[in-house]
Amino acid sequence: MKQYKKFLLPALMLLIFEAVAVTLWLTKDNIFYLFNFSYIGFSVALGIFLYMKGYKHARRIVQLLVGLYMLVYLGLIKNENMQIEGFWYYLFTGTFEAAVIHYAVAKIFGPLIFGRGWCGYACWTAMVLDFLPYKVPSQPRKKLGWIRYVTFALSLVFVAALFLAKAGNIEKIMFWAFIIGNTLYYAAGIILAFAFKDNRAFCKYICPVTVFLKPASYFSLFRIKCDKEKCVSCGKCKKVCPMDVDVTDNSRKRLNATECILCMECVKNCPKDAL
Repeated sequence: MKQYKKFLLPALMLLIFEAVAVTLWLTKDNIFYLFNFSYIGFSVALGIFLYMKGYKHARRIVQLLVGLYMLVYLGLIKNENMQIEGFWYYLFTGTFEAAVIHYAVAKIFGPLIFGRGWCGYACWTAMVLDFLPYKVPSQPRKKLGWIRYVTFALSLVFVAALFLAKAGNIEKIMFWAFIIGNTLYYAAGIILAFAFKDNRAFCKYICPVTVFLKPASYFSLFRIKCDKEKCVSCGKCKKVCPMDVDVTDNSRKRLNATECILCMECVKNCPKDAL
């Protein structure tokens, strides 16, 4: 029986995504959703399985499988703006499609289950930033989190202005907004990473998507917990955390509680298996 336990978590994650896939396929009468969420679910389940088998690049595999799929296939080939501007666009048209479904599953309601797992395993911006050299922050966290609310508001104002101005061919504008937006995100992310010596500086201070992710992440079902009896307070988990989360505190109000991206670096580096 023990040999099958390692399959339980990957199977559970795959089952969750399959439930979403089948539900959307049947309700929207579009088989694309079956393939889309089945693929993402399989990718995530594969990553979890590889992690449990001790493969050190398991999370990167998922990032590339999901991130490149959404960036290249959905974004560049299918011309879908999967950024926050695409969400506002479909929301204003009253259409429950594409980016609205993506945001509902991955960034608004999904975090109730897997917190900010999106940031750790699927974000195509972080997919690139995580290859930069500053995987562990070398400086204290800056008090610049307010910038994310500015970029969040600007994305809303941008799309609202297009509708108010009754701009023609908005779909084409949305596609170019996706191209330009991603270019700006990568540029800002790389510059901040080198300026602050922190690969995840963009995620902490500028990314507008975190405004959606943070509230539900507070109640996340999957979260890192600490076994106080095993913990020896060596501080290694805090040193390797890319998001500056105090995982030794089991309270939901712990330091940077809603920032955990489930990268599992703290778990891998704990000398006492307390996490």
